[in-house]
Amino acid sequence: MPASDRGRCQRCCGCIFSLGVTALFLWLSLRTSKPICSIQDFYVPALDKSANSTANTSISFDLKLDNKNRDKGIYYSSLNLTFYYGSDPVANQTFPKFYQGFNKKARRRAAVETRGFFGPGQNGSDQVLRVGLVTSVRFKIIFWKTKRHKLVVGAEVKVNEFGKKEYEKGIRLRSGAPEPRCYPALPFGIIVYILLNLVFSI
Repeated sequence: MPASDRGRCQRCCGCIFSLGVTALFLWLSLRTSKPICSIQDFYVPALDKSANSTANTSISFDLKLDNKNRDKGIYYSSLNLTFYYGSDPVANQTFPKFYQGFNKKARRRAAVETRGFFGPGQNGSDQVLRVGLVTSVRFKIIFWKTKRHKLVVGAEVKVNEFGKKEYEKGIRLRSGAPEPRCYPALPFGIIVYILLNLVFSI
């Protein structure tokens, strides 16, 4: 092989390698993770035997939203929470949409009135409720926003005889299916298209 062709081949291989590394770096930087949602505090006065306040049918809770993305903000649609006793919904709470900066935490606290709730001791000393959260999120990456991604998570909350959640640690709300990674398809597709055109134009 002539020296000129050999040098041209080496330059081509080096360019392809550099573009591949660049594409990998961009793919890693564009990858996003959905927020971690958890119940930090939970109190049901009607289940507190020490207070004997069955007339108070509210549920007080503290919802924590944790954006673990290091350089990507999150736009939340309305947060819709539903509280279940067995299969029956007993309360609902909605929080308005908001923006959360990267690597930030947000808290949403409220006391919501229940309907057709129960008193302590109906099914033993401990009661189990379920909290469901439905919303959608968009990620802000540099100067563009991704499409909306549905977020449907939930968890059971075991309440003790004092009307509080049994475990001190926060209870993470999880999806019934494995949580997929979210990718901004349009910007990443454009980048790949440009890189491929650069490679084949050499």
